[in-house]
Amino acid sequence: SFAAKELLKEERSISQIRGKFYNFKDIKLMPTYHPAYLLRNPQDKRLVWEDMKKIMRELGIKNKR
Repeated sequence: SFAAKELLKEERSISQIRGKFYNFKDIKLMPTYHPAYLLRNPQDKRLVWEDMKKIMRELGIKNKR
């Protein structure tokens, strides 16, 4: 992903870095798939949902599901 490469100076693919927290100028970031990618690859929606749940836990937000 262009954004991950620019912000995180990461050369690995988005599929290799998604779902993990990284630091950018003392800000935690978690790369995940772009919504357009999910339209073409709906089987990966579950992976993004798992990423979102990790982010919600990090922020102290309870999952109402």
